[in-house]
Amino acid sequence: MSSFHLEIVTPTKISDEGQVEYVRCPGLDGSFGVLSNHRESIFALDVGEIKVTQNGKDHYLATSGGFAEVTKEKVELLLETYERSDEIDTVRAEEALKRAQEKQEAKDIDPARNDVSLLRALNRLKVSKR
Repeated sequence: MSSFHLEIVTPTKISDEGQVEYVRCPGLDGSFGVLSNHRESIFALDVGEIKVTQNGKDHYLATSGGFAEVTKEKVELLLETYERSDEIDTVRAEEALKRAQEKQEAKDIDPARNDVSLLRALNRLKVSKR
């Protein structure tokens, strides 16, 4: 199967993932996949799961959103944050979920911001089980 280069950039680091065969990302309008020779494009990313197929094996990442830039040479994921499924601290994610659920009852919180916190915690827990 043909491959392409994948690079992940966050505000704190750049990760060269090497050659991969497939990437599936959570777009704002739904998930989308990228194979080699994909049309050049830029996508906005939502909170969700990124699937990367490398050497025939699937790997999963939890992201809080960002952008994907697809060129003929590579895919560059410009992410706010990401965690590999095997690096997610599930205890911390469960605590974040519990805090977000408790805050839903409070009257002095920003509901939109709390909804994002809830979504991120749920996503991290889902991806940690991969």
